[in-house]
Amino acid sequence: MTGYFVTGGTGFLGSRLISRLLTLPDCAAVYALVRPGSHTRFDKLARTWDSGRVVPVTGDLAEPITAPLSGVDHVIHLGAIYDFTAYRAINEITNVNGTGHVIEFAGRIGAKWLHHVSSVAVAGDYRGRFTERDFDLGQNLPSPYHSTKFEAEKLVRTQDKVPWRVYRPSAVVGDSRSGEMDKVDGPYYFLPAITRLSRLPARLPLVVPHLGSTNVVPVDYVVDALVHLMHQDAPSGSTYHLGSARNQSLTEVYNAFAVPAGAPRIVASPRVPVLDRAGVLAARAVDRLPGGREVRDAVMTEMGIPPEVIPHMVMEPKFSTASTVAALEGSGITLLPLASYAPRLLRYWSSHLDPYRARRADRSDPLAGRRIPETAPEARSRPQPPLASVAATLTRSVWRKL
Repeated sequence: MTGYFVTGGTGFLGSRLISRLLTLPDCAAVYALVRPGSHTRFDKLARTWDSGRVVPVTGDLAEPITAPLSGVDHVIHLGAIYDFTAYRAINEITNVNGTGHVIEFAGRIGAKWLHHVSSVAVAGDYRGRFTERDFDLGQNLPSPYHSTKFEAEKLVRTQDKVPWRVYRPSAVVGDSRSGEMDKVDGPYYFLPAITRLSRLPARLPLVVPHLGSTNVVPVDYVVDALVHLMHQDAPSGSTYHLGSARNQSLTEVYNAFAVPAGAPRIVASPRVPVLDRAGVLAARAVDRLPGGREVRDAVMTEMGIPPEVIPHMVMEPKFSTASTVAALEGSGITLLPLASYAPRLLRYWSSHLDPYRARRADRSDPLAGRRIPETAPEARSRPQPPLASVAATLTRSVWRKL
C-alpha cells in the first residue's frame, strides 16, 4: 500500500489531485498539509471525497513541517503563490522558504520520492526552444513569481536528501470536460471584453497585429498526467513539461472563445517583425511619458485586467514536451486542442465567474438579453470618416491628456 503527503491540497489543482489519488487501488492514505485558516475549506472538500483516507495535517509552508508521519512514499509539493500581483516577500516566503521546508520534511521522514510541481515560468523570457532538460540558461526572470519559482526548483535540484522529479505546468485553465475553474486568471481576464464584443456582428472581420503567444493547459490533463508520471519507472531528476507541444498564439486563444461567444473573429494576424518591434518601442515610450503608465494601467483596470499580469501573458520560450509525450505513450492521456473545450470554459465562467452575471436575466448565457441596435436610416446614409481619420483623432485626444 502507498502513502502520500500533499501540500496545496485545498487548492483547485491540489484537491483534484487528491481525488485522483483516491482512485488508485493501492492508495492507503493521503496526508494533506492544511493551514489553520483553511480547515473549513478542507472539511467541505472532505465531504466530497467521502473517504477516511484523507488526513489533515495542520501546518504552514512558512514554517518547518513537524508532523511525525511514517509510511509516506510520495511527497507532492503543490503549495505555492500563483499570483503575478503578489509582493516579492510573499512569493519568497511561500515559494522558496516553503520549498526548503518541504525538502527537509521529505528527507526527515524518509520519503521515497519528492514530486515538485514547478512552472514553465522558470524559463523566464528565454528566447528559443526550452526543453525538459533545460533549467539555468541565463534567462531573465521578469517578476517575483518567475524568480521565486526558479529559486524553488533550484533548491530541489541541488539537494540530496530525497530522490526527486519536477513537473512544469503551463498556464492552467479549467476542466476540459466540465469547464470548472475556481478563479479568474490568465485568458479569463479577456472574457468580459469578448462577451462585450459579441454585441457586434459575428461576421465583422478583425485584423490585428501579431500579439505573441502563450501556452494553456486544462487542469484535468495536468492532474492525470502528473499521477501517471509520478508512478512510472524513471530516474531521479526527471523533468516534465505539462503543456501544449506548441505555444498557442493569443489570436488563436481569442478565437477559441470568440466563436462560441458569437463575437467577431480575428481573421488576420500578420507577423511583421518591424511592426512588432515598433509596437514594443511605442509601448515603452508611453510608459516613459508623464502619466503614460498610469493611463495604460487605468485602461487595463477598466477592462478588469490587473496591469501586473500584462507583461506575463506572452511567453517568449517555445517549450518542448517530447519527454512528457514519450512517458505518457500508451496511457491514453492526451492534450485536447483549446478550441475543442473553450465553449465549456466559457459556459462555466459565464455561470459562476463573470462579475456581471448578476445583471443577466439568464445566467447560463453570456449573451442573453443583448441586442445589436439597428442603425438609423439617416445614420446609414451619412458619410463615415475613414478609419485612419478616426484613429488619428483618438490619438491626438490621448496625447493631449498625456
